[in-house]
Amino acid sequence: MSQANKKILLGISGGIAAYKCAELVRRLKEQGHQVKVVMTESAQHFITPLTMQAVSGEMVADSLLDPSAEAAMGHIELAKWADLVLVAPATANTIAKMSAGLADDLLTTLLLATPATVAIAPAMNQQMYKHPATLHNLALLKTRGVLIWGPGVGEQACGDVGAGRMLEPLELLALCNQALQPEPPLLAGKTVTITAGPTREPLDPVRFISNHSSGKMGFALAEAALKLGATVNLISGPVTLTPPAGARVVKVESALEMRDAALTLAPHSDVFIGCAAVADYRAAAVAEQKIKKQGDELTLTLVKNPDIIAEVAALSTKRPYTVGFAAETQDVANYAKGKLTNKKLDMICANDVSREGLGFNSDHNALTLFWGNESLELPPCSKPELALTVMKSVATKLS
Repeated sequence: MSQANKKILLGISGGIAAYKCAELVRRLKEQGHQVKVVMTESAQHFITPLTMQAVSGEMVADSLLDPSAEAAMGHIELAKWADLVLVAPATANTIAKMSAGLADDLLTTLLLATPATVAIAPAMNQQMYKHPATLHNLALLKTRGVLIWGPGVGEQACGDVGAGRMLEPLELLALCNQALQPEPPLLAGKTVTITAGPTREPLDPVRFISNHSSGKMGFALAEAALKLGATVNLISGPVTLTPPAGARVVKVESALEMRDAALTLAPHSDVFIGCAAVADYRAAAVAEQKIKKQGDELTLTLVKNPDIIAEVAALSTKRPYTVGFAAETQDVANYAKGKLTNKKLDMICANDVSREGLGFNSDHNALTLFWGNESLELPPCSKPELALTVMKSVATKLS
């Protein structure tokens, strides 16, 4: 079956972003997809079933206990019908039900009964999104193979600003098309090693030097490489993320530990990507006991950490295609080009981490790729989308 004429079941739960679903359905149908809609009772307070019926051209399902539908086990038929089930908006309540495996209405029952790919587009207040329960539920769903699309960052209906907005219809359209069209195995037979996250440089048994890297970009690159058929080694500093299924994960803490892992794996890799935010310096001596507070000032002696990506690029034998990252706050292009040349890299991905809502700890990013005398600007988008574009670009350089 081609990418067009796919069957998409859209589950709408009760959030203000439900109003965007009419536009989403219209866009999906323009692409040739068949769309059926399931609505929760709460969703009908934000957009009517009649509206969704008009734009989809299909009757809207909204009750698990509809006698006419259930005479033919309608909820099971709907679950089998879909190629993709998208829950948008996915409220904190719906996400919690999914993670617990509840089936107390038509939508949650379908989600348990479907063999199709399931994706969710989270939408909620920024504080609700940041709550540990919500983040735990999302991480759990991700380990079960549920695709998490978003949330976006910006002003919310309540007036707050932050992460929690449902992605826009055109963004969800692109992600639906991507999910329905398997990626070609551009990296089949290749081994990709990626460093991700921060490093922690100890000062004493309880304190360390580190940075704000969340590891999200590196983990997204690992997932993208897996989608393209690669064997993936993920060298991860201390993060709270769930590794992508199928990746071989090597957990490290310090820059020296990351260097050892990198130089062990790089010679056996076709591609090496240094995405980790490695601390530039470490303590010259680590105190054996907790440093006590004495006086108003504390002087630390720091020594430079090894440049891991430069050492990999300098390998004389079995050198992989080497890609670096440059997180800068000013004069981004010039600094990135300098690193590309000085470290003898094959490619560098530069981003301006001073831009609000992008870079460290964000779900979105923007990059400019530099290689040789060429460059490619990648505008702001979700890190998974960006990672896939980067990995495809790398794959073309290997062919």
